[in-house]
Amino acid sequence: MSELNVLNQKITYMKINDEDYISITDMLKSKDGDFFVSDWLRNRNTIEFLGIWEEIHNPTFNYGEFAIIKSQAGLNSYKISVKE
Repeated sequence: MSELNVLNQKITYMKINDEDYISITDMLKSKDGDFFVSDWLRNRNTIEFLGIWEEIHNPTFNYGEFAIIKSQAGLNSYKISVKE
């Protein structure tokens, strides 16, 4: 992994098959800290987007586990960490 310095914030990225992938988590942390990341991950639209991206790009995507996460996303009681 490599790092960029954007407006005095370190953003990690990696290159895979000549394509760059930036860390969305680093970008969000630099904006509003860890709270913003966990709040962003509670949003149903965010979860649906991440699921579609994983379906397209991750051959070992766990559809069963994702279905559980997706069914809970958007509920007031739903909370997920970045590591989950």
